[in-house]
Amino acid sequence: MLSQWLFYGFATLAVVGALGLILSRHPMNGAMCFVITLISQAGLYALLSASLLFALQLIVYAGAIMSLILFIIMFLNIQPADLPQETGRWGFLIGGSLAVVPIGLLLLKIVRSLPAGETTIIGNGFGHVKSVGLVLFRDWLLPFEIVSILLLVALVGAIVLAGKKETIQ
Repeated sequence: MLSQWLFYGFATLAVVGALGLILSRHPMNGAMCFVITLISQAGLYALLSASLLFALQLIVYAGAIMSLILFIIMFLNIQPADLPQETGRWGFLIGGSLAVVPIGLLLLKIVRSLPAGETTIIGNGFGHVKSVGLVLFRDWLLPFEIVSILLLVALVGAIVLAGKKETIQ
């Protein structure tokens, strides 16, 4: 019973954080809402007994990646005058919500029509550090390294593009 309440709490926090990310005007507020979403997802992983995903979500995504994103936002020093004017923002939001509601209702109907089933734990080693590490570094080493290089290139490119603005005199 407690795990069900924890699931509802973490799921609600994830949705509220995602809505805050979409609705906030300032990038720093959006980033903080995104941190709330990432931490609540880590809680959902903990409820699934996925200890590796829980730790990675907290350490890598909510910790390192968000620190990097917040550093870049602060490095850019975005002022309210730099933000674009968002005319018709609420119209787009309402229109998008109206477009998503039928899809959500269809998915809800599909989920409710699924037959009930028992959930069983796959195995004692499933999702733990050793089993994931063996698969990652034995079978997926080259794609893992390529993604690392692409992330480094994207980071360098973001810093170059965020250089000081030149003033014409």
